Amino acid sequence: MAIGILAKLKIQKDKIEEFEAAFTELMAVVQEHEPGNVYYTLNRSREEVGTYYVMEQYIDQAAVDAHGKSDAFKAVNARLGPLVAAPPEIELLDSV
Repeated sequence: MAIGILAKLKIQKDKIEEFEAAFTELMAVVQEHEPGNVYYTLNRSREEVGTYYVMEQYIDQAAVDAHGKSDAFKAVNARLGPLVAAPPEIELLDSV
């Protein structure tokens, strides 16, 4: 069964452009290094400046567990930490 993840991210308003650039790199890293990832997309809220949603899907739990373990992922992801305004809100979902 495929597993989905919905992550809500709050970004510092003066860091939005830097965040979007770094996250675009992160999406490419996930696509290249995580064969169990079906999609990994960033979506900007129309209602709240600085609020983003990451929509992800993986083929199984092993792919979820492998997510983010590559050195390339860790390097790009480390750049995102200083840009967030609050801890992410993450929801795990089962595909129907």
